Amino acid sequence: MATESTIHDGSPGDQAFKVETRGIDFIPESERWATPRNIGAMWAGSAINVEYFVYGALLMGFGFSFWTAVSIIVIGNLSFLILGMASLQGQETGTTAFTISRAPFGTNGSRIVSFFNWITQLGFETEGLILIVGAVIVLTQYAGITVNSADKVIFIIVATAIQAVMPYLGHATMVKVLRALIIPFAIIFAVFAIFTSQHANTGGVFVFAHGWEPYSAGLAFTIALSGLGWTECGNDYTRYLPRDAKPRAVVGWIFVGTALPEMVMMILGALAFSFLSNSGVWNSANPFEALYHQKGLPSWFVVIFLLFAIVQLFGINSLDLYSSGVSVQAMGLKMKRYQAVLMDSVIAGTLTIWATFASSFSLYMKDFVGVIIVWIAPWLGVFIVDWLLRKKRYNAAELQKTDSSSLYWASGGFNWGAIVAFLVGVVAATTGYSKAPPPVNFPLHWMTPFSNHYGAFYCDGSATANCGPAGWFGGADMSIFFGIITAGVLYFIFDKISGTIAKQTTGQ
Repeated sequence: MATESTIHDGSPGDQAFKVETRGIDFIPESERWATPRNIGAMWAGSAINVEYFVYGALLMGFGFSFWTAVSIIVIGNLSFLILGMASLQGQETGTTAFTISRAPFGTNGSRIVSFFNWITQLGFETEGLILIVGAVIVLTQYAGITVNSADKVIFIIVATAIQAVMPYLGHATMVKVLRALIIPFAIIFAVFAIFTSQHANTGGVFVFAHGWEPYSAGLAFTIALSGLGWTECGNDYTRYLPRDAKPRAVVGWIFVGTALPEMVMMILGALAFSFLSNSGVWNSANPFEALYHQKGLPSWFVVIFLLFAIVQLFGINSLDLYSSGVSVQAMGLKMKRYQAVLMDSVIAGTLTIWATFASSFSLYMKDFVGVIIVWIAPWLGVFIVDWLLRKKRYNAAELQKTDSSSLYWASGGFNWGAIVAFLVGVVAATTGYSKAPPPVNFPLHWMTPFSNHYGAFYCDGSATANCGPAGWFGGADMSIFFGIITAGVLYFIFDKISGTIAKQTTGQ
């Protein structure tokens, strides 16, 4: 009989502080050591994080009043219920999200969406490294040291090497470490909240700033970086749950471990923005400069805060690197999971060097959010509809096959109904995307019949010109809804016409 420590801290193939031997292969019931509470604690350890603090500050940069931002934060983080729903397939199949995606997309078709996820996880890893290096730079400023470009590159290389350690070791290590980080980081952010409450300005009432258009854009920003942005990773961790784990408990613990702490962290960031705004420093290449230039927090606390933030950022980046590693395997590359982690670390480090010298953090994040939405939303629509049509059941053994003998092979390895639905969903999400106004002389004009954001900027260079209608939805960002609904409905229709799922279910 398994001991309590075995049940809660790993299995023979997945032990804390040892390299996990499992990749995207099936996890047998004898090695399903996790509980819903374990998974919730892991997510909580990643959610009490300075990244979400920064997201709250960036949200205020849209021009919202504090209470308007709070409403967006609360509503947006309810999307973690979607993450819970998109985590229930792992315990049934014992494998990762994009191995499960072989069911709707076909064995080869799933490699396409796996590639999209790999790129997305690299983007998140780069974001984390940018913030880590930014925190290190501010700490060196406190020490009276001037940082040059060569120093920044060295910081990035060192940070890249450190961040690979936890995901290199694997699932059980991340669960144990992230769970252990909850209490100390909760204390640090509680102290920060006390200092912030003494200086924050929550004046103003609930207003829509410039109307529904920016409000919806802020909501899309929040949803993409909270529940929606993690849905493609959920099953990478729940695959270690036993099949009889209660779905309600899984969804509940994930929601409690993510939505509630992230709401607190983003609201804290919004509060900090109200007295640390300092001429747009939050929109600079290094948002932590806002902490260095402020006068409301004692220097000793900022130093402690940033040291803890660095540790926490390494923690959340481990989740991204882990998922990118198994996505590489799902793409069909013949690499062990830990080898993929090392490869991705090198790529993420290179991207961080580029982003550090060629962009600002806020611009990077706003552009990255658009990339997240336009593919994850339609993928999620197809994925969830497929799961429901199959009555929440898969053939785990057939999902592991990669040749034409697989039940999920479809036509040449592609389920064209799913792929067409996905691609149309990508187009639909793109047409519904409402981007914040770019520089006046930006050469491209983003205008669709559905969502047109400040099209006037492309007529005579003035903010007062009027070049056309605001769009059918008043310029609101409908990208998430368009992507999920369009792809899901089309997939449902295509499957009813082809009968693909019915034939596969009969063959199980």
